[in-house]
Amino acid sequence: MSDVRHPATILDRDGTSQPVPAVFRMTVALPSDVKGTHMSRFLEVLGTHHHELGPGRMAGFMKELRSTLNAEQARVEMSFPWYVRKAAPISGGVGLLEYGVTIEVEIGPDDRVEEFLQVTAPATSLCPCSKEISEYGAHNQRCELSARVQCSEPVGIAELGARLESSASCEVYPVLKRPDEKFVTEAAFENPKFVEDIIRDLALEMDGDDRILSYRITSENFESIHGHNAWAEIRRSK
Repeated sequence: MSDVRHPATILDRDGTSQPVPAVFRMTVALPSDVKGTHMSRFLEVLGTHHHELGPGRMAGFMKELRSTLNAEQARVEMSFPWYVRKAAPISGGVGLLEYGVTIEVEIGPDDRVEEFLQVTAPATSLCPCSKEISEYGAHNQRCELSARVQCSEPVGIAELGARLESSASCEVYPVLKRPDEKFVTEAAFENPKFVEDIIRDLALEMDGDDRILSYRITSENFESIHGHNAWAEIRRSK
């Protein structure tokens, strides 16, 4: 089943929880002699577990799904928005910043669960080349950072999102007063990074975390003076 829209309550690793509008794709492996699966059973199991999902909290859902559908393997992909409260750097004005989150989970006949967490976050990048060649100013733009990780123990949504944000030239804040605008403009100017620099710095973060077994990290700059975007990626299995 794909494009299953269902409310869910997500529990992050730090104990925070949020009700979210989630979109699910749920599949099972069918034996060769079985024509099809029982789609209503997917929704029955989801209806039982939708209030207790999140990083490292998918095992019970997956085991019941595999058992109820009488399948050797089951796979679930769940995507949803996650909001973090964030204060402006100078004025302290608080707003909500949105992360995009996808959790992919697969379970086999031995009930072993494999889980991948992907978080996407906005940030700001400033071009080092523009700063170097210009007599004053430098062009900057919004960028979108993403990390898809497999871990030996769960990593939280908020934790991974914060790592993404901190690897760019400057963070994005939902509420900005004049003093905040000055701060973020100057902070980005003092920390110029190519899209490749952002990804290399983020890779060092991933490499230094023993919980992370593999990762795929990307950064896309929505260029302000070019007719194209700049994009970089690093993948690694430790």
